[in-house]
Amino acid sequence: MTAPDRNEGGAATQDGVRPVMRASSQFRVEGGDAYIRRAGRGFIISLYAALRAIRLYPLENTAVQNAVDDLTEVAGDLIDREHELEIRVSGEFVFINTVRLRLDLDNYASFSQLLSLFRSSGIGSLHLETRPSAKEWQRFLALMLVPSQDPPQTRFHQLIGRLEQQGLSAFQLGEPREQADDDERAKSKELAKKTYSQSVAVTKDLMTSVRMGRSPNIKKIKRVVQGIVDQLLNEETSLIGLTTIRDYDEYTFTHSVNVCIFSVALGKRLGFNKLQLYDLGMAALFHDIGKSRVPSEVINKSEGLNDDEWRLIAAHPWMGALALFQLRGQQELPYRAMVVAHEHHMKLDLTGYPRSIRPRTMSMFSKIVAVADGFDAATSRRSYQTTPLNPAQVMMEMRDNPRRGMDPVVVKAFINLTGIYPVGTLVVLDTFELGIVHAVNPIPEMLSRPLVRVISDAQGNLLHPGTLIDLAEQREDGMYLRTIIKTENPERYGIRVGDYFL
Repeated sequence: MTAPDRNEGGAATQDGVRPVMRASSQFRVEGGDAYIRRAGRGFIISLYAALRAIRLYPLENTAVQNAVDDLTEVAGDLIDREHELEIRVSGEFVFINTVRLRLDLDNYASFSQLLSLFRSSGIGSLHLETRPSAKEWQRFLALMLVPSQDPPQTRFHQLIGRLEQQGLSAFQLGEPREQADDDERAKSKELAKKTYSQSVAVTKDLMTSVRMGRSPNIKKIKRVVQGIVDQLLNEETSLIGLTTIRDYDEYTFTHSVNVCIFSVALGKRLGFNKLQLYDLGMAALFHDIGKSRVPSEVINKSEGLNDDEWRLIAAHPWMGALALFQLRGQQELPYRAMVVAHEHHMKLDLTGYPRSIRPRTMSMFSKIVAVADGFDAATSRRSYQTTPLNPAQVMMEMRDNPRRGMDPVVVKAFINLTGIYPVGTLVVLDTFELGIVHAVNPIPEMLSRPLVRVISDAQGNLLHPGTLIDLAEQREDGMYLRTIIKTENPERYGIRVGDYFL
């Protein structure tokens, strides 16, 4: 994706390489954490630019030389002032000298590329106590970019060996620190739980207000969406994990929140900027507001619907658009929210509902929300669907069945977001252990080998909270330690998947 690249320190040139940014001077007047945050962001942007230039051009190219010179200066200023420079990755976070840097859309490309490179190389930290020269930086970065199909641990030790061979002792690499990861994960998990519970409460108030003919508090709803966007920009795993709770009694409200979370995370993957993500989140949260105009006995009916009841259900998209239009203070709502409310059950060929009276093209927001809505609805237990479908099977159906009418590009992006085995899928491993998919593997080539929480031993004895493992881990002979052999229905084993994300 190229959109974020244009914000990484200026406009893009014609060949896509960011112009060199002599940024170090602006950092010299600040002190403490504020200085490190500013200088650290500049360092990561310069590091990203140098890596990108080396990928695109020969080492002797002027673009490479300028990018490496810029990196050398920015890193050198940090080392001179702080007497050291350490960059450490932990989960979805990046730290410079123990100060955590904030992820925003304008630095998303640089952060995500750096996280991906460190993970695939098995690197947890890079420590510098002396200023490397431009030549040393160039050789170090070239070694990091050497292609390899080996697992991260093997690549890490190979890289250490190459650094020793070439005398690049200034670059001290460390492996990931599991305890630090656990601490950050726990903090992020608590913040995600707070964000999720607040979102469900506000959504419940929204739907109740519309049902009773009252005007909801739009500003409160906007704050909730902003919280979801900010959380997903910083660390998406914890919040996406909470979508597995899927409370049966609160389905109407948790479903809207889940669709909001999936839609914003998907928009982030598709390169939306922060304001677009806010608008997308609002549209997703409001997508089913038309159901507040449908009698609850019809919404919650467990048997088949008669023709009149089906017509009421099929009318909720246009009733949702009308409800949003009639809300007092609707000028605070993005116009796209009304469009999404009307279009989210349409298909690409317009054969869904409501039927279009003239040719039209679905908006990108509607295509995103339709995928998020379809996935969450199919994997949730509802009044007329007492057995939810397996997430992996739903994903396969969305990908392979054109009759679903979903945009294939958006579905592909959704698979990249959730993996082939989506978060919350119960899997059986070749060790006969049971596991719950915790997160997509950060290594792009390992979509079929997610991070899994092992929740039973080989005899089937359940464990709580279980052990988090990476299915990409290999033995010395190159064989994987564990492999998924099939997916299973958690209700068969009496397992509540959501309990493992609380």
